[in-house]
Amino acid sequence: MHEAWRSAVIAVLLALPLPVQAAGQYAPHAEEISIRSKAIVAFSPNGEATDVIVGAIGKAKRQILVQAYSFTSRPILAALAEAEMRGVDVEVIADKSNDRGRYSGATYMRNHGVPVWIDDTVRIAHNKIMIFDGKSVLTGSFNFSMAAQKDNAENVLLVEDSPELAARYIRDWKWRQSWSRRLP
Repeated sequence: MHEAWRSAVIAVLLALPLPVQAAGQYAPHAEEISIRSKAIVAFSPNGEATDVIVGAIGKAKRQILVQAYSFTSRPILAALAEAEMRGVDVEVIADKSNDRGRYSGATYMRNHGVPVWIDDTVRIAHNKIMIFDGKSVLTGSFNFSMAAQKDNAENVLLVEDSPELAARYIRDWKWRQSWSRRLP
């Protein structure tokens, strides 16, 4: 009897929908996406990862959405600020470690007119993502930092011309933004 009761409870629990953090909002889930795109890969230490990132930022025409954990690379920060100055809509979600009362990449971005949100509802906002013009996605282990370029074994993957992939990343970016607080 005890085993039958336990099996019934497990069956009911498995039939329940997965919880969503807020009613009606997107919840992340695994999704298969077929892509046929050009991809650029780069590695570090001392590879061309920063160059790939700065080059992609320089090609953006309309929008760059960023999620960053470590955000200290001067070339990357400068390229994003320059993109904002040339009229590209740049928006950043950064980990809470970027808001510790000291000058940071998040502060630099905010001071250059870029809206910045701090994702402090999770233990670590460990994403390293840029989405360009709703069609290209940059991701990988590479933190947007000088240490990632010079000291760490890291990778960057830029998938170009894949609106389907970009849409998936944009959906998640907006969801994380909804849980983040905007820097004043």
